[in-house]
Amino acid sequence: MFDIGFSELMVIAVVALIVIGPERLPKVARTVGLLFGRMQRYVNDVKADINREMALDELRKLQANIQETADNLEQSMKQDVSAVESDLNKVAGEAQAAVAPAASPAETSAALAAAEALPPADPPAAAAEVKKA
Repeated sequence: MFDIGFSELMVIAVVALIVIGPERLPKVARTVGLLFGRMQRYVNDVKADINREMALDELRKLQANIQETADNLEQSMKQDVSAVESDLNKVAGEAQAAVAPAASPAETSAALAAAEALPPADPPAAAAEVKKA
């Protein structure tokens, strides 16, 4: 971290021994070690916080991107559904226009009532009659 070699550490230790003295040097070394440990923990905590914020920022960007894609997909689906609805309404209108001149509504409802009054056809029997013919 500081790029201090062994010889430089020895010079610092000799100067500290001369300046501080042999009685207080162990206590000062212990205090310096504790402060250095606290500093390392603080730096590691800051690094972890920065990494968490970066990850959170990436997740927010991903969420915004996915939300935008979902909104675009929803809008596209709504447009497609409305286009299909308009086409179906157009076809239904054309079908009603084609049926209206051929038969009046009263005739159409009478034909539907007559068809409902008929007994249901037996498909196997009808198939047998077709084979005989």
